[in-house]
Amino acid sequence: MSQRGYYVNLHIATRSRNLRLTALRAFLKFAARRDVSSFYVIEQALGVPMKRFERPMLGFLTRDEMLAVLGEPGNTWTSKRDHLLLTMLYNTGARVSEIIGVKVSDVVMDESACVHLRGKGRKQRSTPLWKSTVQEIRFWLRLNPTLGADAALLPNRDGNAMTRFNVTQRLNIAVNRAVQVQSSLSNRSISPHTIRHTTAMHLLQAGVAFSVIALWLGHESTNTTHRYVEADLTMKDKALARLQEPEVQTCRYQPPDDALMQFLKSL
Repeated sequence: MSQRGYYVNLHIATRSRNLRLTALRAFLKFAARRDVSSFYVIEQALGVPMKRFERPMLGFLTRDEMLAVLGEPGNTWTSKRDHLLLTMLYNTGARVSEIIGVKVSDVVMDESACVHLRGKGRKQRSTPLWKSTVQEIRFWLRLNPTLGADAALLPNRDGNAMTRFNVTQRLNIAVNRAVQVQSSLSNRSISPHTIRHTTAMHLLQAGVAFSVIALWLGHESTNTTHRYVEADLTMKDKALARLQEPEVQTCRYQPPDDALMQFLKSL
């Protein structure tokens, strides 16, 4: 605690620092229009640069790993809900906050089946659903006839919407079960956001355009979607295979036949 009573945090993450700096810059630009006399000081503060940082490689699952995590719906109410939860996460590539906010009325199950998601900044988007997902939702609603239009599609035992912790906990259980089938899942940190990356990567590998994937995931810019190309080594290998290798023949080194070599040979 400093003398002025402000708490100084010396362990601020780089992204948090840049986010706070962005907010500060917005305020200073507003203040510059209100107090022209302080423009010189404000201009110096606006000159503080953003801190650079290395973006971690995106983690994702292969199709076999994802299918192992999904597994088969069990006989209990919780296992059926968890299977639908993971299926919708993979189908839509939604964020956790988006999937737990889905209400029964947000699901459209006619010929153009889709689910309405509420993303960042209260932006809404519609994501199509597989026929198998629609069938599972229909079965789930028949199993829970008391769920009204405004009720959470995936509630907890109390009938309320699931929390982020609930979703992470149920995913960990599914991953621990899937390790018995896919040993590559062991000792890996798999979060609900990993499934979101998996959906995007599988769409990219299927040949879906960047702009469509960006709309699918609710990205404001396609630059975010381009990160998936950096993470996919298989696509890079295919691209390298299309590039013809240079036909270079390596020759064994032959020393020049100079006077020193002649002298050494004569010894």
